[in-house]
Amino acid sequence: MTPPLKAAGHRVHPLTLPGLESVDAPRAGIGLRTHIDAVVAKVDSLDGKVVLVGHSGGGAIIHGVADARPDRVARAVYVDSGPLGEGGVINDELPDDGDDLPLPPWELFEDEDLVDLTDELKEAFRARAIPEPKGVAVEQQHLGDVRRYDVPATIIACQFPSSLLKEWMDAGHPFTAELARIRDVDYIDLPTGHWPQFTKPKQLGEAILTAVERVS
Repeated sequence: MTPPLKAAGHRVHPLTLPGLESVDAPRAGIGLRTHIDAVVAKVDSLDGKVVLVGHSGGGAIIHGVADARPDRVARAVYVDSGPLGEGGVINDELPDDGDDLPLPPWELFEDEDLVDLTDELKEAFRARAIPEPKGVAVEQQHLGDVRRYDVPATIIACQFPSSLLKEWMDAGHPFTAELARIRDVDYIDLPTGHWPQFTKPKQLGEAILTAVERVS
């Protein structure tokens, strides 16, 4: 999904976070804060402001970074995701294998997750999948700087349309409670399943570029 960004002259920094270096990488003791701190360290190593992009549970990570460095984040882009509030966890119901969270069997996912994910894509996805450190998914989010609500956000809505997300916010749904507190949010609808980086990579790259170009 990076070609449209690079073609527009942007520098792209895809990160391999701790515990995701290989299938055999050690994952014990790695939690959500470990991943947040790794991204904060990368932000600190760069000049100027950055745009953060997080997919799925990565939304919790980039929101933690926006909390830690609100003055360094020009925009947070949530891909089929959203900000995780104080005390929340990414997902503590996934089947684990010790310290690992392997990619679950496809039958455990909802139909909405799997839209456009063909059998060929499923096979390629599983072949390259690396287990997530269990601690990342189950460790509580802890936030401390209300300036995170001043960081502009873009939601790239895939499984659920932006209209539904707005309905949930208006109804005070806990799933969107933290998102509702962000002062500047815009939406890009990209109808597909939960993995647009596989099912619609070109369109996802263009959507991220649109979000980046909204930074003044």
